Amino acid sequence: MTGDVLCLSHVRWGAGFQRPHHLMTRCARERRVFFVEEPAFDARSPRLDVERKADGLHVAVPHLAPGTLPEEAERLQRALVEGLAVRANVREPLFWFYTPAALDVVRDLRAGFVVYDCVDAPCRFGPEPLARAREQALLARADVVFTAGRGLHEAKRVEHPEVHLLPHGVDAAHFGWERARDLDPLDQRDLPHPRLGYFGAIDDRIDFALLRALATARRDCSIVMIGPTSRIDPATLPRLPNLHYLGQKRYEELPAYIAAWDVAILPYAHGDATRLSAPTKTLEYLAAGKPVVATSIRDVVHPFGERGLVRIADDAPTFAAAVRAALAEDGTLAGFSRRDACDAIVAHASWDRVWARMNMVVAEARARRAREIAVGVLGAEY
Repeated sequence: MTGDVLCLSHVRWGAGFQRPHHLMTRCARERRVFFVEEPAFDARSPRLDVERKADGLHVAVPHLAPGTLPEEAERLQRALVEGLAVRANVREPLFWFYTPAALDVVRDLRAGFVVYDCVDAPCRFGPEPLARAREQALLARADVVFTAGRGLHEAKRVEHPEVHLLPHGVDAAHFGWERARDLDPLDQRDLPHPRLGYFGAIDDRIDFALLRALATARRDCSIVMIGPTSRIDPATLPRLPNLHYLGQKRYEELPAYIAAWDVAILPYAHGDATRLSAPTKTLEYLAAGKPVVATSIRDVVHPFGERGLVRIADDAPTFAAAVRAALAEDGTLAGFSRRDACDAIVAHASWDRVWARMNMVVAEARARRAREIAVGVLGAEY
């Protein structure tokens, strides 16, 4: 892949290390990446703050005035991003989208190659039908589409001719390294065992009725919830003595937390917000070698539930029973070591592998597009 990358993301750089962070960090090892966040409405006048995070990686945050109307916000963002492209002398631009809402932000830049890395259903990007219309416009403009899960892949492959399923990766060394350490973070050190833990966004994807019922049924367990609260009113969170919300933690801190858990949980609700979800944390839980109990989210059931690596349960009694079975594990799965089974699956799911495959697909598609343009020009001449 050649040229500079303008990555338009709905996930902020400081919101923990997720798929965009892993992939753009690797992309920046080979070329310049400008990671453009959604605007912050906290300024008197429009400005674009650009911060260098690493060699080749720059994070750009548009700041707009509170109350700026949507159409004006798009126009101002477009001007700010165009100004960045001029100042930074962006060459052969490759536009890498994580949010369809950002398509109009770059529509006036000179023609470039467009990648859509689809990680969520349109409903995660705003109200229907606007969010769906925006995604349709992005799909019509995209040269290559990647999807993070099988459900997303099935939905998008009928809408675009160049759709590639590339599930999430995992930094196995990052999460596995803490297995041998006995360093319990201070804010969970005094919580009694057994401990059930979750990390990730605490938002409308969580089944809070299930979480409340689990905490009630397993009063002997400390349930640790790590992550920022979003898309819900924090006042509505279930509050019980054994349910502990520890807030957002840095990516570097997560292995120390999970190392001191007895079971990792993924209590997602069923609905539009999770129907096409492919949670990154499943592999991270497994890389830490922990028993996992999850609801029947499609990309968790297949392949992890089917392989016996994750216990699947959807209602409170079944979930509590699955937790009980996980706590009673002797470290084996079907006669094999749980750790060895987990290591085997995460060994083939590194972010380096995911990025190498993406890089190859994009390079091939760009070369194909260049040939098609050349043939078109020659045909026009004759």
